[in-house]
Amino acid sequence: MSQEEKIFADGFSFKRNDNAPEFVVGRLSIKSDEAGAFLKANSKNGWVNIDIKQAKSGKYYCELDTWVKPNGDAPAQPKQQAAAVSVEEEADDLPF
Repeated sequence: MSQEEKIFADGFSFKRNDNAPEFVVGRLSIKSDEAGAFLKANSKNGWVNIDIKQAKSGKYYCELDTWVKPNGDAPAQPKQQAAAVSVEEEADDLPF
């Protein structure tokens, strides 16, 4: 997504526990009512891609990925905007 307005993933929360073992990346919590409506409204070919990003403030948030394939497909037109979801920490790689 370029400089367009961000579309936050409603109903999704990712948190990192610093006391968890290194192989535990974090916990994804999903508020089913909100997330279900968000997924239904933003589904394209049965999929919804959500990025976990870090704000300038250091807080993390979940954002709808609206990347467009280079073949010229039109960008996904989001039908619903959602509230920001804080995330404590993001892991960079998997332990396996």
